[in-house]
Amino acid sequence: MSGTTAERNAADGGPEEPALPEVCPHFHAAIELIGKRWSGAIIWALSGGPLRYADLKRAVPGLSDRLLSQRLRELEEAGLMERTVEDGFPVRVSYGLTEKGEALKPCIEGLQEWAREWQEKPHS
Repeated sequence: MSGTTAERNAADGGPEEPALPEVCPHFHAAIELIGKRWSGAIIWALSGGPLRYADLKRAVPGLSDRLLSQRLRELEEAGLMERTVEDGFPVRVSYGLTEKGEALKPCIEGLQEWAREWQEKPHS
């Protein structure tokens, strides 16, 4: 049966409860994607422009090669980031935000402002 909790209870003859807002599935999917460990930091680092792998690794200290590669693949599959291979020797690969990824910049910047004001500094 579909509908809100209140609608289901009313249909069952149960007590009527106030309707609770349900989490938008699009919002939930977006939060799950950018909320994965290191994904937000990678997006933040790329918000300044395309970076090569080594530069991206330096921009996000503590990130392992395996996880960086995995997150880059996930972000590329989601259409937020693109991988560009430049011909030559040696071959150069850079990573940059797509139009879809660029559209996240105001959100990332807003989250950064919020974090500066409300988050405690990490303990060293």
